[in-house]
Amino acid sequence: MQLATCRTGKTFILYDVDSVCDAEPAPQIGPRLFDPEHWRRAGNVLGEAPGRGSSLFLDAGREQWVLRPYRRGGLIARLSESRYLWTGLERTRAFRELRLTAHLHALGLPVPRPVAAAVTRAGPTYTAALITVRIPGAGALAECLAEAEPALLERVGATIRRFHAAGLDHVDLNARNLLIDRTGKVWLIDLDRCRLRAPGGWQEDNLARLGRSLAKFAAPAEAMSAIRRGYASDDAG
Repeated sequence: MQLATCRTGKTFILYDVDSVCDAEPAPQIGPRLFDPEHWRRAGNVLGEAPGRGSSLFLDAGREQWVLRPYRRGGLIARLSESRYLWTGLERTRAFRELRLTAHLHALGLPVPRPVAAAVTRAGPTYTAALITVRIPGAGALAECLAEAEPALLERVGATIRRFHAAGLDHVDLNARNLLIDRTGKVWLIDLDRCRLRAPGGWQEDNLARLGRSLAKFAAPAEAMSAIRRGYASDDAG
C-alpha cells in the first residue's frame, strides 16, 4: 500500500495510489470522489448502511467501496453535524483514521483496505469523509446474535485479542462494528478516534463496552461469556 497526498482548492486528500488507480472506471482524484451526488448521477450507489453517517455502498468497478462522511453525535451535533475544529491536517479525524487503518492492514489484521480520505477546510473548521473497500458478503454481528454459535463468538473474542495485542484501543467497540463475512471471518471496522496504546485498563473497557452493546441488541446471556473465552484462549495469543 502506497499512500500519497494531494490538494485541490481547500480539499486535501490522502489516498492509496493502487486502490484508486486500479478502480474501474477509474475516477480522478478530487473532491467529487467523496460527493454522494456524483456517485448517484453515475448510477453507482448500491445501497446505504444504517447509522447517522449515512454511509453509501459504491460500485467502483472491480470492487465495491464504502463512502462514510464524518458526522457528530450527541449534544454537540445540535451546533454542527459535520464540522470539526481545525488543528492541523494530520490531526484531522479522516487522516488519522486512514493512516491507522493502513497500519493495521499492513500488519495483516482484519480491517477493510483503506482507499482515500478527504478533508475540506473552511476557516477554523473542516468537514471530512473516508472511503474503504467493502468486505464482500459481510454483515454486522448485531444481525446474527440470535443464532450465533459459540465457535463464532469465540472467534470474535480471539479477533479482538489480536487487535489488543497490536495496541488498538477501539473506543466504540460494539456489535455493529464487528462484521462476519461469508466464510465466518471476523472483521473490525470504524476506527474513528481509535488509537494505539500500551497495555492497560482500556482493554477491559473495550470488552465492557461490547458487553453493553450485546445487551442492547438482546443477545443471549451466554454470548459475552463465549467472546471472553475466545479472548482468553491460546489461539487468541
